[in-house]
Amino acid sequence: MNTNQLKNLLNEFGTNVRFEHDLKKKNWFNIGGKSKVFFKADNLKELVNFIKKINNNEKIFVLGAGSNTLITDGLFDGVVIKLGKNFNNISLLGDDIIIAGSAVNDKNLSNFAIDNSISGFEFLSCIPGTIGGGIKMNAGCFGKEFKDLLISVQVINKLGDVISIPSKDIKFEYRCNNLPDDLIFLSASFKGVKGQSINIKNETIRLKKEKERIQPSKIKTSGSTFKNPILQTKRKVWELIKDSVPLNISFGDACISEKHCNFFVNKGNASYEDMIKLIEFVSSKVLEKTGISLEKEIKILK
Repeated sequence: MNTNQLKNLLNEFGTNVRFEHDLKKKNWFNIGGKSKVFFKADNLKELVNFIKKINNNEKIFVLGAGSNTLITDGLFDGVVIKLGKNFNNISLLGDDIIIAGSAVNDKNLSNFAIDNSISGFEFLSCIPGTIGGGIKMNAGCFGKEFKDLLISVQVINKLGDVISIPSKDIKFEYRCNNLPDDLIFLSASFKGVKGQSINIKNETIRLKKEKERIQPSKIKTSGSTFKNPILQTKRKVWELIKDSVPLNISFGDACISEKHCNFFVNKGNASYEDMIKLIEFVSSKVLEKTGISLEKEIKILK
């Protein structure tokens, strides 16, 4: 649909719908152009209504924290959805089950678990993102992944139907699952283990210190660029990059982090093309040197 058609179709959503909306400040790279449509969904009823109005006629991308997303400098010809405050709630069910909206930050879920003396969520303090994104890519670190905690996930499909899916019906693998890409995650339930708050807090602090030691922070980066090629080699992807690529390489303001070479950085005003060139250069050099084809971990919106 063209912009005028969309404006007529979506006028009931008022200021929650914006056209040609700037996305540059909505991702950690600080790179990107505009989205044809940007929709902030305040609640589930509004989201269902919006999805039914769009009626599968537009590409849809759900943007969480933007912590692992690279966005085109041009116009994204589709709809970007941002979930609002009603998707950002956390509650306790019984002693050891936590229900969290998909817009909840991972670190906030970790803190909630500490406050309620529930262990198992410590690693989430080290993952910059939201629950929805974490489930979608089965995010993890320090030997733990989302699948280890998940009981069920509530989603909405492209027809506007709300569905609950038990974790046992989802096939999780390294940084992915077998759920359809067009599902939008709404909330999830997680099960931890009761413990002592002080011990859980100390373990969380230990993991955060270890992360700060080995990974860059407070810079324009989107975390791990490539997945570890676990089916092809036991070597970590950063080792392959270090052995294959001149680490001082840069394209415009897109460069490789000095602290962790699988983290790419916008050191100023890098463009989408700058970052794509760096990603492709590193990927080609690793393939040339090792014969291993790298798969991107960051999501690309173009």
